[in-house]
Amino acid sequence: MSADDFKAAFRDHPAGVSIITAQGPRGPAGLTVSSVSSVSVNPPLLVFSLSGHSSSSAAILESGSVVVHLLGADQIDLAKTFATGGIDRFEDASTWSRLVTGEPVLPRANAWLRGTIVNEMSAGDSTVVAVQVLQGNISSGADRRAQASRPLVYHDRSWHSLSAASTVS
Repeated sequence: MSADDFKAAFRDHPAGVSIITAQGPRGPAGLTVSSVSSVSVNPPLLVFSLSGHSSSSAAILESGSVVVHLLGADQIDLAKTFATGGIDRFEDASTWSRLVTGEPVLPRANAWLRGTIVNEMSAGDSTVVAVQVLQGNISSGADRRAQASRPLVYHDRSWHSLSAASTVS
């Protein structure tokens, strides 16, 4: 299969949008991804992939720990910032802070999960990263339903959101 055909197939497959942040050796690092997936509940594990072409990948892999931010439609500005290359993604100090463990966190995200990188697998020109989740910030019950932003989704090279109206069953 050609690279163009492979990309075209996945353009029709929507994916949730997340931001991965870490404290790299030369400062905070981060990028927008659409590859986050839960793997296990016991222990809590998630995976994501990092492109070998991303300037943030090496710093994230060297960090040993990451924060995965699950985004809603009202955080599209963050998604766009962390998807833009060649800029200081942490320039606006009002959008982030540090956890007591040192990792940069984006408090506006719908939820964030901090964890330790437990495995890496080389996969073509990317690296698949497994993370054991140690801590998170997730609203619960009625608070979550009252505050929850519509999820941010990437589909066919465009940003989208889901709402109750998008339910088909």
